[in-house]
Amino acid sequence: MKRQPSSTLIRFTAILASTLLMVGCSGQGDEMSESSNPKLPSVSGAYGEEPSITVPDIDPPSTLESVDLTVGTGASVEATSTLTVNYSLVTWSDKAAIESSFSSAPATFPLSGVILGWQQGLVGAKEGGRRLLVIPPDLGYGATGAGPIGPDETLIFVVDIIEVS
Repeated sequence: MKRQPSSTLIRFTAILASTLLMVGCSGQGDEMSESSNPKLPSVSGAYGEEPSITVPDIDPPSTLESVDLTVGTGASVEATSTLTVNYSLVTWSDKAAIESSFSSAPATFPLSGVILGWQQGLVGAKEGGRRLLVIPPDLGYGATGAGPIGPDETLIFVVDIIEVS
């Protein structure tokens, strides 16, 4: 005679399976749809896709903010690294999308050759990761601005790290 599992055993198994599924889905490398800080822009879209960036209607932070939205599993960015990335840039003051490589081609450059906000904010990011950078003017283009970026502008970048060398 075959013994039937008890209802307690069935409930325990269901709870265990649900717990394991939740734990398995919350590991490193999974995407977060937004930063957990309501004073920072929210970002939606998966790694590799053009992000949607929503800027809050508050004053920008006065210090560099660097938040992993997706934690990569590859090589770590160092100050001496050369990177291949996709990025989107939005300005805080007018919430305008200024530039995006997602619709064209990834950019490759030595980290030491870009604005200080990138040099400081990308160190430690990992290949395969997505990072949000909110860069105050003193670490961006300062009082003079550059091209379509006005003077004293806070910059918002979402950067996908494709390759680190």
